[in-house]
Amino acid sequence: MSERLHGEYKVPGGKLVAVDLAVVGDRLADVQVSGDFFLDPDEALPVIDRALGGLGTETAVGELAARIDADLARATAEGILGVPVTMVGFNAHAVAIAVRRALGRSTGWSDHTFTYLDPGVLDPAEHAALDEVLARELADGRRGPTFRFWEWQNPAVVIGSFQSLRNEVDAEAAARYGVQVVRRVSGGGAMFMEAGNCITFSLVVPATLVDGMSYEASYAFLDEWVLTALGEVGVQAHYAGLNDIASPSGKLAGAAQKRFVGGAVLHHVTMAYDIDADKMLQVLRIGREKLSDKGTRSANKRVDPVRSQTQLPRAEVMASFLATFRRLYRVVDGELTPAELAEARELADSKFHNPEWTARVP
Repeated sequence: MSERLHGEYKVPGGKLVAVDLAVVGDRLADVQVSGDFFLDPDEALPVIDRALGGLGTETAVGELAARIDADLARATAEGILGVPVTMVGFNAHAVAIAVRRALGRSTGWSDHTFTYLDPGVLDPAEHAALDEVLARELADGRRGPTFRFWEWQNPAVVIGSFQSLRNEVDAEAAARYGVQVVRRVSGGGAMFMEAGNCITFSLVVPATLVDGMSYEASYAFLDEWVLTALGEVGVQAHYAGLNDIASPSGKLAGAAQKRFVGGAVLHHVTMAYDIDADKMLQVLRIGREKLSDKGTRSANKRVDPVRSQTQLPRAEVMASFLATFRRLYRVVDGELTPAELAEARELADSKFHNPEWTARVP
């Protein structure tokens, strides 16, 4: 029997799942699942353990979870368990991720050291380009995971990769206010960004950190620390829908994500700090369909800035966020290389300032 391997996964908003196992040849053996979750009946736990035994070490998360669910269903149907299985605070998918972590196929936050970067003030198009450069650097093995804030001067609307330019942006209003329009590589909605009026940060992480997670699950997983950081400045926040963060007073932030070939994931968040809602409504074409989906008739009421809830300067909020990130994870300070900055500026000129890219969905 090989040495025991251990993996853990904390379900966002849920419980901790731990898995201890051995590997014989290329098969799982002697699997033991534990954690602070709730499970009924008690006899379901050994069913889960046995379901995983004998599966290959390369088995994907979805297949692992499907085997657990199938064996639980069969045990229930055959009367072995007596009552239907109730899983609270976890599910078969969470167990599968913990298995993959034990095998080293999936990673957790503690497996990585994040480099904090402070590139200073950049053009919004250069920020969008830098996100892509850093993701490709990680995918190619030249960099590890990074965390950074955006700082910029010129106002901008940053639209999602698949949004229609004319449907999202009022070109005349944007020109009148000198608002630059940038199309990013990630999906999601438009962000109205004036210097000092919002907080934007980017995470570039290896795909192993979100191994087996759907986009929806990975949003919650990668943003869980943000809820903690908001709590540190007095804002009680929660997930709202697929990629939004909200407080009882309204929407606070929206996230977007891009997964790159080669194993890099770009995850970035823009949070309203002190937004000029009237100007935003002139520049962005926010349709009735989008508003009805959010249960409100006024776009002004969709956003409640961090400043009004904390009464703290923007720089102090960002410093607190960074302190929370450093406390939760292993972080070192670093710098962009001259080559990375040059590549980002070249990419900004060739792609993100290019009208063909900006209007690729007219």
